Amino acid sequence: MHIRRKKWARPELHACPYFDEETEERKGKWREAFTRPGLPLHLEMGCGKGVSTAAMAADNPEINYVAVDISQDVLGDARRNIERVCGENPGNIRILCADIAGIERYFDEDDGPERIYISFCNPWSERPKHEKRRLTHPRQLVQYRRMLRTDGEIWFKTDDDTLFEDSRAYFQLCGFDCAYITWDLAGSGFTPNYISEHEQKYMAEGVPIKFGIFRMTQREPEFDPVRFRLTPGVRRRALELAAAGIRMPDAENVTWRAAEHGAAGDHTAE
Repeated sequence: MHIRRKKWARPELHACPYFDEETEERKGKWREAFTRPGLPLHLEMGCGKGVSTAAMAADNPEINYVAVDISQDVLGDARRNIERVCGENPGNIRILCADIAGIERYFDEDDGPERIYISFCNPWSERPKHEKRRLTHPRQLVQYRRMLRTDGEIWFKTDDDTLFEDSRAYFQLCGFDCAYITWDLAGSGFTPNYISEHEQKYMAEGVPIKFGIFRMTQREPEFDPVRFRLTPGVRRRALELAAAGIRMPDAENVTWRAAEHGAAGDHTAE
């Protein structure tokens, strides 16, 4: 996808007090960058224009957010959306320009985020050799494992059926249990659901949004994630194991509460 260059984006970002650019100095110290460092930390991988990011930060002042994207042109829009919704200098959000493929250059276990969001990432489905570029590929998931807090969660949304099914297998193989799943997020009653510009587009087209919450366990992947390739047999077996372990809430209308916003284990579904 071609991103139009915005001349105003870089000057505005560099003047923004909560913008960081490929800064490795904050690694292990991200919590200290916030006004209230003791709050839970959530990361958004590929925040785009920050429409849902801004809504999350405004609704949850008791959570600190780092929104990551590789494009300063896109982050320029994100900064404007954040300012429009949250004010000129919100104390609970930072935006980081960085390549998520090497995200462990910027975060580690000392940062210990409780949650990572991955929404509408590129499915890279046209050629099998490009699947390793997915933000849910095992070579990414092992990086997230190294930084996530014990029992940390990944919240994953996509419109792409193949990416969703492949990612379910990736999560299972990399030691993540499925805590919640739906193949129609809008019809599931799940809350909270902060809708991005991509989700608005797909919903208008009638495309159902797939969504899952995957919780990290102590199971470590027993393969080389860099060389990994998802064969049909491995995929089938992983999905069988994932399906056997799904724990669904009883109620149709699901609220994933984070009132205390502590460890992932504090969240309950009702």
